Amino acid sequence: MATRTVEYFSQSNPAGPGQGDVAALLRRVAGTLDELGDVQVQDITFAGEVTAGEDDLTMTVYYHREPRRR
Repeated sequence: MATRTVEYFSQSNPAGPGQGDVAALLRRVAGTLDELGDVQVQDITFAGEVTAGEDDLTMTVYYHREPRRR
């Protein structure tokens, strides 16, 4: 059985106004995936932490550096 290495990155919006903007975070993550090129995404997690201002949102993407299955 072949072993595959899972890589990951986590991303959040900058602190301050707009920090809790889910759509903006999704666009940031999509941009990073575009920069990575042809990778196979295994999982994406979403977390939010309540703060005094807007929620602090984080997405973590787990992927393999292999071409996507089509």
